[in-house]
Amino acid sequence: MAKKVQSESLPSASVHARSVTPAAVSRDNAEHYRWGVDCDAWYLVNDEQLSVIEEFMPPGAAEIRHHHEKAQQFFYIVSGEVIMEVEGQTTLLHAGTGIRVMPGQRHQIRNPSSVPVRFLVISQPRSHGDRFNE
Repeated sequence: MAKKVQSESLPSASVHARSVTPAAVSRDNAEHYRWGVDCDAWYLVNDEQLSVIEEFMPPGAAEIRHHHEKAQQFFYIVSGEVIMEVEGQTTLLHAGTGIRVMPGQRHQIRNPSSVPVRFLVISQPRSHGDRFNE
């Protein structure tokens, strides 16, 4: 009898799986915006506590040096190479590498190469609205 009461109080696996299965997201269905000169970005996750943005940066492009007071960020290079400056230290990042930027650290990403770059920017909490240009 106790076994029957337990099984009635728990949702079935198929009901539970349907309620938590997220929809697939890609550049094709994500919110898009432009920044800088000819740079593109897509919100893959756009939540107050977490954002994941895929960005496209053409050759020669750079963002303005800035910092965030609350958000920490992780930049992960999907294709190409960039130079990331964090607190005056420069690091060459190539596809398959990333770098963490903590709140308050001044940083700037640049694409000095002759090919476009794709990278992910993961921010926690969300960085938009928490940006201070230098």
